[in-house]
Amino acid sequence: MPLVNLKELLDDAYKRKYAVGAFNVVNLDFLEAIVKAAEIKNSPVILNIAEVHFPFVTLENIVPSIKAVSERARVPMALNLDHGLSFEAIVRAIRNGFTSIMFDGSTLNYEENIEKTSEVVKLCHAANISVEAELGAVGGEEGGGLEGDADPSLFTDPGKAAHFVKSTQIDALAVAIGNSHGKYKGVPNLDFTRLEQIKEATGIPLVLHGGSGISTSDFRKAIGLGISKINFFTGMSQAALETTTSAIAATGQKYNDYPLLLTKVKESITNVVMEQMDIFLSTDKA
Repeated sequence: MPLVNLKELLDDAYKRKYAVGAFNVVNLDFLEAIVKAAEIKNSPVILNIAEVHFPFVTLENIVPSIKAVSERARVPMALNLDHGLSFEAIVRAIRNGFTSIMFDGSTLNYEENIEKTSEVVKLCHAANISVEAELGAVGGEEGGGLEGDADPSLFTDPGKAAHFVKSTQIDALAVAIGNSHGKYKGVPNLDFTRLEQIKEATGIPLVLHGGSGISTSDFRKAIGLGISKINFFTGMSQAALETTTSAIAATGQKYNDYPLLLTKVKESITNVVMEQMDIFLSTDKA
């Protein structure tokens, strides 16, 4: 089926209390592995391409493949620009057919974040493209390569969240409640009281970035409190790296079959994604 607007996926997830996984695509192997997992689990899925990954993946080359895969797929898919920071990246994503834009204005002051987010919303909604924004600041590094932790002083303020959503008319809000990009330093400690307050204040689907490292019970509790989209990349990246390392080590550092290695890597990514879909309660929700 054709790519769908992210809002369609998240509205259903919000009502039925599950979360749609947003898994980052950095090449065709990741794409095929993620889609295979979604079809096996009969789960809706969000394909993320992050602006920070633009040096590694050319939109003009990979998006036609994503559209072709979506047309043949039996489950609904959305294509989301993850952490769009620049106007140039947002326009490029729109021109290439993305169905959702995540504008990250978390480094701006509150008033600037509202102003810039509102501009993105006007542009995107005119083209039937949904918009996710971030209020507060999620810890760690967006690329997922370094350990990170959360700064309580940058957590999302529930009162500001209500005003922010009303002022910008966004479709989903990424929250900072103790989550962090990349590997966690220590054990994640999510502020569920704050999350519940944000849900009550905004009434729209909420998004959890930095999903790697959070326990199943914490994921499930967060979903019950309004989290309808969960970003997940580091766990896939680690699975790919560990599979590569193990395969090379098993052959005495002489690995002579690259296609076979890619097959093993894709299988490991598929398994990780399927596991997360079960945890997110999106299995059989397509």
